[in-house]
Amino acid sequence: MSKQVSSPEGPLTIVRDISLQVCAGESIAIVGPSGAGKSTLLALLAGLDLPSSGEVWLAGVNLSGLDEDRRARLRAQRVGFVFQSFHLVPSLTALENVMLPLELAHRADARDAAGAWLARVGLDARLGHYPRQLSGGEQQRVALARASVGRPAVLFADEPTGNLDSVTGERIAQLLFELNEGSETTLVLVTHDRTLAARCDRILLMDAGAIRA
Repeated sequence: MSKQVSSPEGPLTIVRDISLQVCAGESIAIVGPSGAGKSTLLALLAGLDLPSSGEVWLAGVNLSGLDEDRRARLRAQRVGFVFQSFHLVPSLTALENVMLPLELAHRADARDAAGAWLARVGLDARLGHYPRQLSGGEQQRVALARASVGRPAVLFADEPTGNLDSVTGERIAQLLFELNEGSETTLVLVTHDRTLAARCDRILLMDAGAIRA
């Protein structure tokens, strides 16, 4: 698959002729210099964007054959996301942020499940706190709980430790791999952290939009 966008200088290819298969339960790190296309590739794999050519299949479904509403439903059912900048809803408490995807899925056990996941990431004493009342590491743990609460088939993480100190980043990394191994959730992460990448089953090096051997 490839992804091309328009620019003042003409068409710009961000992702170039990538062919990739990720097995269920596998952990993969995508590494490379800034501007290599890593985050764009992650967005394509997750169905947040569509390729200009080629196909992306997620959980046996061709994403290019779905409209945005159906892609959103599939993401809600099968996918979790963790971003560098947390993406928490500032007007919701930690508990309410984690409950949100379950409420959108009309889960009757949303409160109990969210509380259990916040306890699992060590935040059972922070349920009623708003994002502004939490440290960066605590916000990222809330984001990880929210991404995990629906038991996703695939967890996509874009620089999940990029804004954290080394100790907090290690805690988040440990939680990511516990989820990958304990719940058999496929983990696909973009990272500049070579130590974090080395813990994955495979490392893919991207440069100038392509995966290098």
